[in-house]
Amino acid sequence: MSIFTALCAVGAIIKIPSPTGTVALDSCMGYFSAATFGYAEGGLVASLGHLLTALTTGFPLGIPVHLYIAFQMAVWAMAFRFFTLTIHPVAGIVAGILLNGVASAYLIIPFGGIGLATALVLPLTIGSAANVLIASMAYSIVKRSNMI
Repeated sequence: MSIFTALCAVGAIIKIPSPTGTVALDSCMGYFSAATFGYAEGGLVASLGHLLTALTTGFPLGIPVHLYIAFQMAVWAMAFRFFTLTIHPVAGIVAGILLNGVASAYLIIPFGGIGLATALVLPLTIGSAANVLIASMAYSIVKRSNMI
């Protein structure tokens, strides 16, 4: 888990332009860990990945809001595992993108209003798609190699 968290730190540096500056390739290892190792492991790695990204940008929404987002990331990684393993990997991809891209944007309304939510939908969806697709491809490769 520490190696995947370190890889999240590397991904946290690769930013996707957004109003908050906290959209990055930080959660792909969390999604991968969830699918490969389990709900708790993936949730922890995904949440730490977000906190590392927030740290690199100075916690622009404040520490409590970023803890709230980190919790969301843990739940989204767990949902990715559930849909990937119980239904189909494509269902995991769709769920991950919609939850992290669209749901996360609108779950920020209590803290930033509808304007921030609307501004975040596109960059979050793009970032989410990149993270989820990387994780899904990596999981597929590792699964086919019989390493898990």
